Amino acid sequence: MTGKDPVCVVTGASAGIGKETARGMAARGFSVVLIGRDAARTEEAAAYVRSHSRGASVSFELCDFSSLSAVRALSESLLRSQPRLDVLINNAGLWHSQRQLSRDGLEDTFAVNHLAPFLLTNLLLPRIKASGAGRIIHVSSRLQERMTHFDWDDVQSERSYQGLRVYAQSKLANVLFSAELAARLHGSGVTSNALHPGDVVSDILREKPLLRFFGKLATPFVDTPESASRTSIYVATAPELASVSGAYFKKQKRAKASPLVDDSVARAKLWELSERLVGLSHAVS
Repeated sequence: MTGKDPVCVVTGASAGIGKETARGMAARGFSVVLIGRDAARTEEAAAYVRSHSRGASVSFELCDFSSLSAVRALSESLLRSQPRLDVLINNAGLWHSQRQLSRDGLEDTFAVNHLAPFLLTNLLLPRIKASGAGRIIHVSSRLQERMTHFDWDDVQSERSYQGLRVYAQSKLANVLFSAELAARLHGSGVTSNALHPGDVVSDILREKPLLRFFGKLATPFVDTPESASRTSIYVATAPELASVSGAYFKKQKRAKASPLVDDSVARAKLWELSERLVGLSHAVS
């Protein structure tokens, strides 16, 4: 990062992987802004991160990613409070076992996991570019790696809904967005990369008691939130990745994402669809 006191924004940072990612960035000297939905949980997470910081600033903002107006308000608040933005880690995510709608009437998994970070990233991008060699990290999932098709005819999952399939498609959207953003940012000094953090029993299951119970049984065989945060921290800070963009990482190494990532037509189609759904014109080009 160029200049002093680099600033990192971590979404979905009130618990789990996001909280540990924020802790790791603070421990490396970054001023960190945690983004969470619940006030008490996010404030508690900020206190935890602050206790591991190296004297850098640790603050938090609240945002419900199910609301595009809330995302816009968050971006305005960050632009007011942060003179520079060096790293944006799009970590927030969820999935529902039954179809739910966002506050804007969109399918909620797609809205929270893809449309919210798409909008936030584009709104913050001028500040990230102005800050120097910025990095944008998109936390995806290995579930997208073998996907070769995006269901353009049922993006809102109105015809059929299966929670894990819808979640996987939203994670495919993450890597398509990351790759297209990297192409559009070529030569700007800002990089865009995606990653799979690891297999972890995360806070994403907090509203699904049965799955959380079975997840706890699997705890000895999966990653901890701390170990799952390492790839995000690596991609955000590793000097050797300063000029690497459009890549996908797993276990702190480059990996192969969905073959659809190489389809420039599919990437552009998702970009245009996303612009339309969030009401954003003149995004980065």
